[in-house]
Amino acid sequence: MSDVRRGLRLPADWRERLRFNAPDQLAWRLLLLTFVFTAVVEVLIVAPSAASFHERWLLDRLQSAELASVGVEALPYSAVEDDVAEQLLAIGGVQAVVVGDQGVRRLLLQAPNLPRTPDLIDLRRSRPVARILDPWRTLFGHPDRSIRVQARPRYRSGDFIEILAPAQPLKTELRAFLLNSLLMSLLISLVAGGLLYGGLAFLVLQPLRRVTRAIEHFALDPEAEGDPPSDRHDEIGRVERELARMQDEVRQSLRSRARLVALGEAVAKINHDLRNMLTSAQIASERLADSPDPIVAQALPRLERALGRAAALSRNVLEYGRSEEPEPQRRRFALAPAVAVAAEDSGLAEEGVKLAKSIPARFTVHADPDQLHRILVNLMRNARQAIEGDATRVGRKGLVKVSAAHEGGQTVVRIADNGPGIPPRLSDQLFEPFVSGRSSDGTGLGLTISRELAVSHGGELALIDTGPEGTTFELRLPD
Repeated sequence: MSDVRRGLRLPADWRERLRFNAPDQLAWRLLLLTFVFTAVVEVLIVAPSAASFHERWLLDRLQSAELASVGVEALPYSAVEDDVAEQLLAIGGVQAVVVGDQGVRRLLLQAPNLPRTPDLIDLRRSRPVARILDPWRTLFGHPDRSIRVQARPRYRSGDFIEILAPAQPLKTELRAFLLNSLLMSLLISLVAGGLLYGGLAFLVLQPLRRVTRAIEHFALDPEAEGDPPSDRHDEIGRVERELARMQDEVRQSLRSRARLVALGEAVAKINHDLRNMLTSAQIASERLADSPDPIVAQALPRLERALGRAAALSRNVLEYGRSEEPEPQRRRFALAPAVAVAAEDSGLAEEGVKLAKSIPARFTVHADPDQLHRILVNLMRNARQAIEGDATRVGRKGLVKVSAAHEGGQTVVRIADNGPGIPPRLSDQLFEPFVSGRSSDGTGLGLTISRELAVSHGGELALIDTGPEGTTFELRLPD
């Protein structure tokens, strides 16, 4: 059974596609948040509405009681029989009526005996918080709860009119009001939430899905042309246009990379054949060195230099054309012997451009010996060629000075010469491919390769100073 399940397991890319085709979680979250926010707004509206309904119900009872009190006082001696009082109380929906005038309380309609002390609500005072809480006290209060309500009279004279009313009828009507309000709020939430979600889906979700599909299609086939961006002028329109621009740039980069790969393969084949030809030519030049002909002896050095430059160009082009340099195999070794070997391979000698070392005794460096050798050879050879190619140099010996020190957890190696310096127009782009200094013998790849090797070590190669007095390069490697 496990083998069958294993055989039915989908590849990773298909699982990703199915996941993207699943219901949009953002859409569901947006729909839920829309309904929640709309419901919260409706609740904020219902609470004041319940307070207004509660107060209006009490005012209606006060108005009925006030009219009943006017009828009672119209009778001789304000005498009211029990059955008439009960009818008036039933009409007003109250249990007792009290009128206050000049500090005197007059009971016009007798109150019954109550099992609980009634709660007082004085509508003559401004009570914003109490007005919001009163409906909920009535709704969740005791079933035998009664309410004493005081307010200013509207149809008669006096300081106040007070009624005593049971809370149960108010609770019943308040519950019905809240239920109707809740149903209405739910309906409004559904309608408003649906309309809001529809608008957001049209303005936001649909364009985002279009952008997501464009990214997925581009990932599957970068060369395929996608749909053109919309002409919207908002942020989503900007995203679509920037995405289209980025896709065009990536397509151009991929095409350029494909052309460079093809060109690199062709150059590698040409270089291979060229190196074989140069090897044969160098062997022939070595045989010509034994010739007694003075014309051959005079032309032979130029031929050897031309063959050497051609071989160096072929080698550097192949090295730069590699997709990536191998990872440096770091080990700790003494720097002074490595500098001496690199100086010898760079053509530094006592009778020509000399090497001067300022390296502490037993100074070590943690690096790849072969790659560090290439960096040093490139820098020293460039310095020697710049000094030897300076036509204005008269009576001054060429010198390449190498110094080293440990600074802040790094090994710092400085290679300085007393050559003519680098032209200002080249100093900013010196490390770019095929950019060469004053010497015409360079291929313009040595410094580029050297910086890449330094970066692969986690370090940096930089031009520190250049001018008529000389040039200084600084190599920093992790210590």
